[in-house]
Parts: sequence; structure tokens; C-alpha cells
Amino acid sequence: MTNSPRTKALGQIWAGWRKEYVARTPDTAEKNTDRSSVFEKIFATNSEPNKDNYVLWQGSYCAAVLNLYPYVSGHVLVLPKRKVGDLANLDKEEYFELWEGVRLATQAIQSAYKPDGINIGVNIGEAAGASIPEHLHVHCLPRWKGDTTFLTSVAESRMIPETLSSSWDRLQANWPHEPL
Repeated sequence: MTNSPRTKALGQIWAGWRKEYVARTPDTAEKNTDRSSVFEKIFATNSEPNKDNYVLWQGSYCAAVLNLYPYVSGHVLVLPKRKVGDLANLDKEEYFELWEGVRLATQAIQSAYKPDGINIGVNIGEAAGASIPEHLHVHCLPRWKGDTTFLTSVAESRMIPETLSSSWDRLQANWPHEPL
């Protein structure tokens, strides 16, 4: 096989934490009658923050969790525990605690990763890019000058240099432990 313009070598990137996602079959997806989001499942057990559920912080109304499919290491999601899809539908307490969680997440990211900047974003609705549109979540992620590599540009892939467990350890060790 030659590398002519018609053939392109396929790259391979190890992302073991995605095994559960790719192992699903259409049959199991169709049989799943539980319509709760992944976030609701995490908070249904009222679990304390730990490495098994990737919860970093939990307040009375909101929490911070690692993104299971991060854009970069240290990609945190801050969200209300209650299923709500829009900022306008948050209770006053949820709203204030959500943004306090974002503040704490950015402090942890800055301390743990020493990035050149931080992206903070909310996608409200499927058309805006929300992957779980029924459950609002704020993305907080570290960014560095030149962190878009050839993989992102050419292979439409991202290289994540550490496991989720390592990210959790790093962020948890740097999470501000101050009362709201």
C-alpha cells in the first residue's frame, strides 16, 4: 500500500476510559428504559466526592465532576444536581452555588495545571452543542498557547496525556476547601 492522495494511514490513540461507551450495542440502548441522565445517576446515590464517581466537589444544590470525555486534562463540569436544562430555570440558590462552583473549579484548575488560560462555557440546547441538553452544565477547562496539535487539526482527535483518575487526584489535591 502506498501513501497516495487516496490512501491515508489510520492513527491510533489509546483512550481506555471510552471502552464502556464503544461497547454499547443498539440492542442495549433500546432496552434502556431509564431516561435519567448520567448526572442524575451520579447524584441519585447522594455520593460524596470520590474517584469512583469522579465527583470533585458537592454543595447543597450543585456539584463539580470530571468530564468523562474531556477535551483536555482537567476538564471539569459544574452543574446543578437537579435536572434543569436552562439557566433561566434555576432557583436563586442553585444559580449562586453554580457560579461559586465555577469559581472553585477555576481556582483548582489554575493551581493544578498552571494553564495559560481557562475556557468557561455553557451550551444551552442541542442546537448550541449541548450533549446532554436536559441537564445544564458549565465546562471549565485549562488551555495553553499552542495546545491544538496536529492531531486536532489533521486527525480530528485529541491527545489526553493523563488518565481521568490522575486528573481527579490532581484537581482534588488542589481544590479550594473553603466554605461557600
